[in-house]
Amino acid sequence: MAGPAQATERKPIPDHVPPELVYEAGVTEAPDFLAAPHKYMAELHAKAPPIYFDPGSEHRGQAWQLLKYEDAFFALRNPEYFTTFGSGPFPRDPKDYWRILPLEVDPPEHRKYRAIVDPLVSPKAILAMEARIRVLASELIDKFIDKGECEFAKDFGRPLPVGVFLDLMGLPRDMMDEFVRWAMGLLHAQDKQIAQQVMAEVTQYFTKVIAEKQANPDPFLVSAIVNGKPGGEPMGPREIFGFVFFVFIAGLDTVFATLNNIFVWLAENPDRRQEIIDTPDNINNVVEELLRVFTVTFSGRGLLKDVEIRGVKMKKGDRVTSLLPACNYDPEIFPNPEIVNFHRPRKPILAFAGGVHSCMGAHLARLEVKICIQEFLRRIPNFKLKPGETITYWPGGVVGPKSVPLVW
Repeated sequence: MAGPAQATERKPIPDHVPPELVYEAGVTEAPDFLAAPHKYMAELHAKAPPIYFDPGSEHRGQAWQLLKYEDAFFALRNPEYFTTFGSGPFPRDPKDYWRILPLEVDPPEHRKYRAIVDPLVSPKAILAMEARIRVLASELIDKFIDKGECEFAKDFGRPLPVGVFLDLMGLPRDMMDEFVRWAMGLLHAQDKQIAQQVMAEVTQYFTKVIAEKQANPDPFLVSAIVNGKPGGEPMGPREIFGFVFFVFIAGLDTVFATLNNIFVWLAENPDRRQEIIDTPDNINNVVEELLRVFTVTFSGRGLLKDVEIRGVKMKKGDRVTSLLPACNYDPEIFPNPEIVNFHRPRKPILAFAGGVHSCMGAHLARLEVKICIQEFLRRIPNFKLKPGETITYWPGGVVGPKSVPLVW
């Protein structure tokens, strides 16, 4: 349950944090959050200070939390204050530490890594994938359309974006279940032993893949990274692994979670489904609004030096998290933010973070969401959640339901 935190229950609150700004929202794990996470984060604007200090938990470190769009925008676009170094939550051996690239690298060094993958995820490159994505969507729907039901998450929401992503990476689709198990263990298990075991398996697998791609380059994303030369220099083993790992883990769960959130809402709102069907030319606005309403990730930083925002003094070394889903419900930026408005005036959303660390896969994500909505509504325009089923959500840093049982 959200409410003012008891500082004595956790490690001491830093002396520079005013007691009135200590607030335990329980984002990512509180029971109320897991019952309806986006509603929960939208309501934080009325319940919590715009900037509050989360005392942390067994699974969540202490950090300042930013609720306001403008504050997150500032944090995302000012790397001279806010560093991404150490922001990855994944277990690593301190004696053999590797950075998650390019996530944990600040400008100007960041640009040279990003340049390796940008050509493969550019708008032009992604648009060339559209026909293949539509074919895959149709093939998946063929498998369940006559049954009158599906478990959307397992039958469509996951295999479509993960299948497309594995093709882009140059990794085998027949290992999809194993890859997904790894992603769930690292992103949602909230068990250090599971995470460490999964990381050992991931390390063993990708060490082998990296060696194979070095010996036999191909035109896909993993090979581009393995054989890339940021700034004209070959990367060392730790750099290569950290880069491959990040692209792999970042692509497995985010679009999947987004689609699951969207299709729960579509199932519950038949009139809005019909609005989408009746106004096909508005599909890009539909996608953008649904991405705003169902943003699934957060953005963590560390402070390189003292900074003051809204009168709140944060100190060098503090951790800061932009609660991107909540920021996209900021009523000062998006009037009546909880209303899904497909004709909302366009403003940049923070679904894909921002600044130099904006999501590399944003163009692909938008296209996949668009195609999934179009193809599913074209083939199965009328559906609802299976009666008697309760939608529950995964804890952790990617917000999405565990299952989406649909009937028609």
